Amino acid sequence: MSSATPKTTAADITQATLRSFAQTPEPRTRRLLEAAVKHLHAFATEVNLTTNELIRLAEILTAAGKISDASRHEFLLISDIMGLTMVVDYNTNQKPEGAFESSVLGPFYRADAPWIEPGGDICRQENAGTSTLVSGRILSTEGTPINGAVLDIWQVPANGMYENTDPTQVEFNCRGRLKAAEDGAYRFWTVKPVPYPIPKDGPAGLILDSAERHNMRAAHIHVIVEAPGYEKVISELFVKGDLYIDSDAVFGVKESLIAEFVLHESTADAAAYGRPTPFYTVNYDFVLASGQAREEIMFSAGRA
Repeated sequence: MSSATPKTTAADITQATLRSFAQTPEPRTRRLLEAAVKHLHAFATEVNLTTNELIRLAEILTAAGKISDASRHEFLLISDIMGLTMVVDYNTNQKPEGAFESSVLGPFYRADAPWIEPGGDICRQENAGTSTLVSGRILSTEGTPINGAVLDIWQVPANGMYENTDPTQVEFNCRGRLKAAEDGAYRFWTVKPVPYPIPKDGPAGLILDSAERHNMRAAHIHVIVEAPGYEKVISELFVKGDLYIDSDAVFGVKESLIAEFVLHESTADAAAYGRPTPFYTVNYDFVLASGQAREEIMFSAGRA
């Protein structure tokens, strides 16, 4: 009596799939594909993924594609809430001691924000929040001022919505670019950022609701800092003492990125700063590591 034909196993399928990518000509692409196969197959085996669950996953990814548009990137949002974005950030953006650390870009960045003069205001409409002056220096890790530095800044006003998702706001409200002085000094007015909810009407919200997680981001100001001869840094400044500082929905908070927002309420301060009280001031130095800016894929979320 002949022996039975051996059954094909999941491990056999994994090895066959890996062999199918063996002739991939670009080494990095081959490594990514092979690693994806190994980890996806291992995940399916570990959790005993069912056919219905696989179909549901495909439906979720399809929905993410459909809901994404010029003002919102749902795949990036899913990456953010799953912690993947910050894991990639930690793995690819190691900085020397004391250098300005990176954080998430977020799904609401817009390129080509208007330029403002030193001391200008990125808030472009009234009653958008409590005025805040952000200032400091842009320095090298040796402590010397950096000439030619540029800041790209964006945030939400008091209503917690980015202007490209809110038709009630003027174009590029709470967004701007600023050239630092030759001695590295910079200063700009804005409004104090507030915590805000990330969208829950799509697949990202489905994931959060399934885990009974909140969808709040800790209050922050997004900033990109770059200068010739130094690494560009995409990051955020967070408000010390914010309610969500220890539970940011996208895990973007790093200790070195938390800044003190000092409240001013006296008439003397109003006279000294030329602003009615109350207002806040923040002093923060951006310390850049020398090197070349990595090539970044920078999408621009337009106005909804």
